[in-house]
Amino acid sequence: MTDPFTLAMVLIAALALMGQSIGISMLVGSFVYLMLKGYDVSIAAETMMQGLFNGYTLLAVPLFILAADIMNIGSLADKLLRFAQALVGRFRGGLGHVNVVSSLIFSGMSGSAVADAVGMGKIVITMMTKDGKYTPSYAAAITAATAIVGPIIPPSIPMVLYALVSGQSVGFLFAAGILPGLLMALLMAVTNGVIAHRRGFPVDDGIPLRELPGATWQAIPALMLPVILLGGIYGGVMTPTEAAAVAAAYALVISVVLYRSVSARGLYQALLGSARSTASVGILIAGALSFNYVVTRENVPDSVAAMLSAMDLGPVGFLIAVNILFLVLGCVLEAGALLLIVVPILIPAAQALGIDLVHFGVVLVVNAMLGLITPPYGLLLFIVAAITKQPLIPIIKDLAPFIAILIVALMVITFCPDFVLYLPRVLGYQG
Repeated sequence: MTDPFTLAMVLIAALALMGQSIGISMLVGSFVYLMLKGYDVSIAAETMMQGLFNGYTLLAVPLFILAADIMNIGSLADKLLRFAQALVGRFRGGLGHVNVVSSLIFSGMSGSAVADAVGMGKIVITMMTKDGKYTPSYAAAITAATAIVGPIIPPSIPMVLYALVSGQSVGFLFAAGILPGLLMALLMAVTNGVIAHRRGFPVDDGIPLRELPGATWQAIPALMLPVILLGGIYGGVMTPTEAAAVAAAYALVISVVLYRSVSARGLYQALLGSARSTASVGILIAGALSFNYVVTRENVPDSVAAMLSAMDLGPVGFLIAVNILFLVLGCVLEAGALLLIVVPILIPAAQALGIDLVHFGVVLVVNAMLGLITPPYGLLLFIVAAITKQPLIPIIKDLAPFIAILIVALMVITFCPDFVLYLPRVLGYQG
C-alpha cells in the first residue's frame, strides 16, 4: 500500500499543477494523510486554528496589505514619484533610476512586491513608455526587478511569515533587511545606468532643481511614514503589529485629510481588495500550519538535519545548497509557500550548523523574492506583462541582467553575515 505521506505529497503536487491554490492543496493533502493514518482529522483543524489565533504577529499581514492598498488609491504614489523624479530624473536612463528610487521609498511603506508593481510600478511604466523613450519590455523588466526590494526593506510581509515559523523577532528581521535592500537597489541603479548608456536611452526631462524643495515638501507626509514606523518599533513605542495598524491609519488620514485624494468608492475598493488578499494569505497559512503538523509527525525536519549532518556540508556548503534549492523551487512555487513549507524543514539543520537564524531569514526572503521574477512561475512577470501587454520572452531577456546582479547581491548577503546583522546588533541583537 502506498505510504500515506507519499500519497499526501503526490496529491498536493497534483492539485497545485491542476491550478488549485497551494493552501487548499495542502489542506486536502493533510486531511488525506490523517485519515489514512487513522488519526482524528480534527487535529488538522485544531492545529490550524491554534496557529492562526495564537499568531498575534500575523495581524500585521492584513494591516500592511490595507496600508499598501490605501497608498495606491490615494496620491501618495504620485507625490513620491515626483520627489524621485526631482532627485534622479535628469540623468541618462533617468526614469529607470526613478523606478529604482520610487520602489525603494515605497518599499518602506507597503512591505509587498506586488503592491509596489501594481501601484507605483504601473505609473512609472506609463511614464517610461510615453513617446517611445523606453521599450515596453525594458520598462516592464526594471519594474519587476525593483519591486522585489519591497519585502526586503522594512516593513516586510515575508519577514513576518518567516518570524511565524522560525520564532525570531520581527523587529530584528526588519532591521536586518535594511542594508541588503539598499545594496540591491544600488546594484540595480548601476545596472540601469550601464544599460542606458549602451542602448542610448535618452536623458529625460527631469524636474528642475529649483522645484526640488517643493516636490520634497509635498512628499514629506508620505516620506514620514517609514520614519514613524521604524522609529516606533525600534524606539520601543510599538510592536511591528501595532506599527502595521499605524501604517494603515496614517495612510488613510493623510490621503483623505491632507491630500484629499480618496473617494468613498475608492476606499471601498481598497478594503475589498485587502480582504481578498488577506483571505488568500490566510488560506495559505492555514494549509501550511496543517501540513507542517504532518511533516512534524513524519520527523522530516530531524531526518533532513541528520542527512545534511551526514553529508558534512558545513555552514558554507549548507547555505550554497539552500540558495540553489530556493532558486530552483522559486521558479515553480510562490514566495509564501516557500517560506511556510520549506523553512520549518531547514531550520533544525541551520541551528545545528550554528547559522544565525536572523541572517538565515534574510537569505531565504531574498531567495523567495527572486522567485517572483524567475520563469516560469514568476508572479511579477505576469503582472508587468499584463500592464504593458507585452509577451514574456522580451521581458525576460531585458530582465536577465537584473537577475544576474541580484544573484551577486544574494551572494554578498549569504556570505557576509556581519553586513546583514550590523544594524540588528546596533539595536541590541545578541546573535
